[in-house]
Amino acid sequence: MGRSMTKPRFPIVLSLLTALALAILIGLGLWQVRRLHWKEGLLARIHALQSAPPRSLAAALSGPLDAPELDFTRVTADCPAIETTPYLRLYAVWDAVAGYRIITACRLTGGGFGSILVDRGFVRQEQAAAIRPGAILAGPIVGVLRKGDKPTFVTPPNDARQNLWYWRDIPAMAATLGAGRPAPTYLMLESPAPAGGLPAPAPIPLNIPNSHLQYAVTWFGLAAALVGVYLASLWRRRPK
Repeated sequence: MGRSMTKPRFPIVLSLLTALALAILIGLGLWQVRRLHWKEGLLARIHALQSAPPRSLAAALSGPLDAPELDFTRVTADCPAIETTPYLRLYAVWDAVAGYRIITACRLTGGGFGSILVDRGFVRQEQAAAIRPGAILAGPIVGVLRKGDKPTFVTPPNDARQNLWYWRDIPAMAATLGAGRPAPTYLMLESPAPAGGLPAPAPIPLNIPNSHLQYAVTWFGLAAALVGVYLASLWRRRPK
């Protein structure tokens, strides 16, 4: 008497798990495509900025402060005392080197703000003690406006008492420096560089990576591989 042939059941659980994983992979790929378009626009703006003439800081701060166009705007400002006033140390990594960004405050007159934080540049950790007060600047400074950043879950808390900062808490930094009514943005110094060479102005990285296309291809490739594995599983389950 021959064996009875049973029809393989359709793998419902496997199909549901595959559909869920496929949706996640495609979603990650589409997110990377959106990030790619955003990064391309940002790089184009930075490229244009490198040859753009600076605006006055007062004019830049008179417009909408939440406008995307404000970020990376090159400005000129009168900050004669930035090399003589107290400063804060913000932990940073520049070109794979650990060190500090030197943050001070520039007093503003007129307009809606009384001050703006100025990132004077970068020093290696072993160079931090070598910073010396400079002189009163004879002319204006030129820099790039940037938005304040927020801490992540791995960012250590700022320690104002030890002058160790790990993220740009503009209100707290301004209060520590005694700078009232700070602008909700900060200025990355481009020029002039201090006579002693420290800190070194470091406003914008020269090479900003843009790997979102590779990431998108990776996620879409994994999605295609998952479909191939699923179809192969169904093929093995077919009746003999």
